[in-house]
Amino acid sequence: MRLSEIKEILATAESVNFKLENGNAVPEHFHVTEVGIITKDFIDCGGTVRHEKVANFQLWDANDYEHRLKAGKLLNIISLSEKVLGMEDSEIEVEYQAETIGKYDLGYDGENFILIAKTTACLAMDKCGVPQEKQKVEMVNLVNGSSCTPGGGCC
Repeated sequence: MRLSEIKEILATAESVNFKLENGNAVPEHFHVTEVGIITKDFIDCGGTVRHEKVANFQLWDANDYEHRLKAGKLLNIISLSEKVLGMEDSEIEVEYQAETIGKYDLGYDGENFILIAKTTACLAMDKCGVPQEKQKVEMVNLVNGSSCTPGGGCC
């Protein structure tokens, strides 16, 4: 989800709810402790220089049980971040504490924002030597004990 998409949703939302893909809810008393820009410059395993930039939200499950973030408040935080930090309409990455800080993509199911687990991947498959997965083929029409002959339809 891009920054413009969450702003559009928040403009008409009555509440702000986050859930993990497994259905577990982020407690409703969470705080958005950061809205910012994360820039990552790196070289992949194939030697290609890469540059990534994401809008970052950090969620924190505090013991402040009386707290409830309103959609308008989050919109104001985003607006201030755009103005002060010069945030662009980037993809959103969400940090949320599990066993360690997890990084998530953001989705929306019409009612809740969904934290979608991110995974690692090789960005240079054509250069790093990892073999591609072989296609699985089913052996059909083979008759026990017979041999294949040209034009016999078994090969």
